[in-house]
Amino acid sequence: MTEKRSHAFRMSLGARLRTYFFAGILITAPVSLTIYLAWLFITFVDERVFSVIPQQYNPETYLPFSIPGIGLLLALIGLTLIGALTAGILGRAVNGLFEGILNRLPVIRSLYGAIKQIMETVLANKSAAFRECVLIEYPRKGIWTLGFITGATGGEVQERATEQLINVFVPTTPNPTSGFLLFVPEREIVRLKMRTEDGLKLVVSGGIVTPSAEPAALLPNATKVVASSQTSGS
Repeated sequence: MTEKRSHAFRMSLGARLRTYFFAGILITAPVSLTIYLAWLFITFVDERVFSVIPQQYNPETYLPFSIPGIGLLLALIGLTLIGALTAGILGRAVNGLFEGILNRLPVIRSLYGAIKQIMETVLANKSAAFRECVLIEYPRKGIWTLGFITGATGGEVQERATEQLINVFVPTTPNPTSGFLLFVPEREIVRLKMRTEDGLKLVVSGGIVTPSAEPAALLPNATKVVASSQTSGS
């Protein structure tokens, strides 16, 4: 009897230690990775900024020790000043001059135009890109995948279509920076109330991290779309 109790106590102690160990990983891993990635970003920006600043204007030249983040702060101040200068008449004239030069270069103008359009769309909030999670049947009927609306389809693609299309970006798992651009009919899109951050967590984790399920997780038209899809499939 004593041996059984001793064995049970050792098993219980081992289970508790294992639980505490995994709990420690669960607490420290996100914090450590966040600090590490932030440190990598700050040092990366600092190195790039200090490499273009003359030695006599480098703040670290006059400091007894290095302070991480000075380069990032200088970059933020510099970008803000550039934005303030370009807002004036002289700044717009200079900016127009540079744009005119770039638009005359055969290959550079296409690259510059694409980058400018993307940056204006993302930073100036000209559209609701990546603000809405949706479900679509992909790669075939009956199989659903998560996507993000990037805007309404336009141009020749929409002109040649017989109904309204929506641009949907379908990310890959676990790397959401790559994926597929699909032009999906609006009637076949199931719009979700899920936040974009939760959708990205779902994709990156491969389905392990699932947002809390709510009874009204889908919009009113979503239930009809799913139901009609199941009926047609049967």
